[in-house]
Amino acid sequence: MSKAILGKKLGMTQIFTEEGTVVPVTVVEATPNVVVRVKTVDTDGYNSIQIGYGEIKEKHLTKPVKGQFDKAGVTPVKYLRELRMTDVPEYTVGQTLAADIFASGDLVDVIGTSKGKGFAGTIKRHGFHRGPMGHGSKSHREPGSLGPMISGGGGKVIKGKKLPGQMGGNQATVLHLSVVKVDTEKNLILIKGGIPGAKGSLVMIRDTVKPR
Repeated sequence: MSKAILGKKLGMTQIFTEEGTVVPVTVVEATPNVVVRVKTVDTDGYNSIQIGYGEIKEKHLTKPVKGQFDKAGVTPVKYLRELRMTDVPEYTVGQTLAADIFASGDLVDVIGTSKGKGFAGTIKRHGFHRGPMGHGSKSHREPGSLGPMISGGGGKVIKGKKLPGQMGGNQATVLHLSVVKVDTEKNLILIKGGIPGAKGSLVMIRDTVKPR
């Protein structure tokens, strides 16, 4: 990975290509990010950069976090994310990253927090099939018996078992999306298709890990 930027999801719309084809896009507002820290194999054991995004008042920062910004000599930001790199980063502390680091036609991955949907059963959460809906059925939307698994698993439910629970609100990544348009004046990046998260949520756009 060589480049990435943080931004805010504004929502979806559609645009027309020069050929007249309509394309559904998600609009991301990517105001300039700042490089807060650069890590290398020699100093930290691995290569990465730490980028920051968003405005925040200093009174809302803890002393350790404020000290990190003071050491870097940059204005405090609300969000910090680290981006691993294979080679030594060609970035410097204090450098700004704008929307123009991407261009139309680039392939990217988008990382965000999926919409929270509250407590959900196995049918909605995992796509289970329901049981018979007749009056004689004792199991309509229940997940089924756990007896054999519990008795053979030490008397407890094994971690990762598909059961009812909180749905959404997790980190989600969509791979191999295409950048349709970049508006450098308004700091907007238009990405083909949908991306994780609600309107106004934080997302990271990075070079795709699957270029082909």
